[in-house]
Amino acid sequence: MRTMTTKTWDLTGAGAAALRIAAVAAAAMAMAGCVATAPKMGEAKGTVTGAAGGASAEGQNTQLARCDAPLGTLALVEDQAAPWWAELRQRNLGSTIPVLRLMVQQSNCFVVVERGRAMQNMMRERELMQSGEMRGGSNFGKGQMAAADYTLSPEIQFSGRTGNIGAGLGGRLGLIGALAGSMSTNEASTTLLLIDNRSGVQISAAEGSAKNFDFGFFGAGFTSGLGVGGGGYANTPQGKVIVTAFADSYNQMVQALRNYKAQEVKGGLGTGGRLGVQGGSTPASKKTK
Repeated sequence: MRTMTTKTWDLTGAGAAALRIAAVAAAAMAMAGCVATAPKMGEAKGTVTGAAGGASAEGQNTQLARCDAPLGTLALVEDQAAPWWAELRQRNLGSTIPVLRLMVQQSNCFVVVERGRAMQNMMRERELMQSGEMRGGSNFGKGQMAAADYTLSPEIQFSGRTGNIGAGLGGRLGLIGALAGSMSTNEASTTLLLIDNRSGVQISAAEGSAKNFDFGFFGAGFTSGLGVGGGGYANTPQGKVIVTAFADSYNQMVQALRNYKAQEVKGGLGTGGRLGVQGGSTPASKKTK
């Protein structure tokens, strides 16, 4: 007579959590192959969400920093020649500017002015006014456009998947283990630079970071009935973690600006500085022997 034995697994801590999450994912996959639900408005919220209207905000993330009054006008400029910008296009992720503009206006720390593509439409309306084609009282005369006191420039320092947190479970738990083994970490690191447009002086710089966890089962052979959706799903968590990193950068910048004190150089900015060189013509250089 053959004796039956039962093998048990020690699934405490991270292993148990991975198993529970993988089980939920397996159930979701099974349901996705049979049933499709109608999209629900507002069901795909990220870190920066809601709306802004003037100084008012609706549905904003409560963790986003907010100011009692604006510090000035602000234009946002994205470096489209940077490698990270091209990588966003490859991941089917759009420009960071729209979500950053929403975030800035919701914070009420700056008044956002247009310096992007919509400027072409603004200038076209002025051309129509000058041509005499506009109705009387259109009020598109000169001297109405607000200057941008500052420029905010976003940069992505790093964005990608950095690890597999369930790699040891695949061989032990079969299908569920394979799902758990496909869990990965998405991470992003971002910076924001704030420049004074009149002087060219950098007013502030801030770094931010964020991470989340993602299932990679679409890329692990479980694409039946879901093929096209796999790519979109894989991109969505990374896009959301980038936005969260920018929100972290912005919150830290606002905190630094609340304690802002202008940097001062003896003799004035741009007059040669305090580090002189022999034979130079600046005040500091003339003091060298």
